[in-house]
Amino acid sequence: MLERAVLVGIAVAFVIVIWLVGTYNRLVGLRNRVKESWSDVTTELKRRYDLIPNLVETVKGYVAHEREIMDAVTRAHALAVSASGGAAEQAKADNELTRALRSLFALAENYPQLRAAENFTALQKELANTEDRIQAARRFYNANVRDINTAVQSFPSNLVAGAFGFALAEFYETDDAAVAEPVKVSFG
Repeated sequence: MLERAVLVGIAVAFVIVIWLVGTYNRLVGLRNRVKESWSDVTTELKRRYDLIPNLVETVKGYVAHEREIMDAVTRAHALAVSASGGAAEQAKADNELTRALRSLFALAENYPQLRAAENFTALQKELANTEDRIQAARRFYNANVRDINTAVQSFPSNLVAGAFGFALAEFYETDDAAVAEPVKVSFG
């Protein structure tokens, strides 16, 4: 009888250890997916940031007297590039840049010769493509954040998460509904 109780105890302990290891490994995998998807977001944002100086220089050649909008785009670009915090700080900086870009494209609507310029059109197309890629990367990142946050907060995996220091991840989100949409790029 005692032997059987010992065997049952060992079996239960073995199952618990296997569950702990499995839960820990799942949490590590989720955390790594969040890091990987955040890297994808920052890669796409860098691509966007690299396009903006070329876009600004192209527009300057046609609308030199529209200094306020050009300065706003340049300031927002610098702020976005230098944002070094987490998803919330990056989202705030990116929101400012999106607002400035909207103003720039609204300005471009008033200059038919600018809209017809081959360089401007190519940059618009590249920016539109990049905006789509950014939206996809954001969705992928936020899905991974949702998954790890659910695991960190759900019982019983929250016990393992708490014991091993797994924390909630930050969503990449905006409070401004107008900014939540990608920059609209018109081709004339």
